[in-house]
Amino acid sequence: MILIAIYYLLAIAVLTLHFTGHLERWGMEWLVFVFAATVFPAVLYL
Repeated sequence: MILIAIYYLLAIAVLTLHFTGHLERWGMEWLVFVFAATVFPAVLYL
């Protein structure tokens, strides 16, 4: 259960950084796609 909480906290942090423009400045926009690809398996796990 703790892993799911950590996953969601990281996803929220990535989305926040994406919408504020920090990920694009740092060249880490690919993190949005990584979390988007992992949402489906995470939901199936629940």
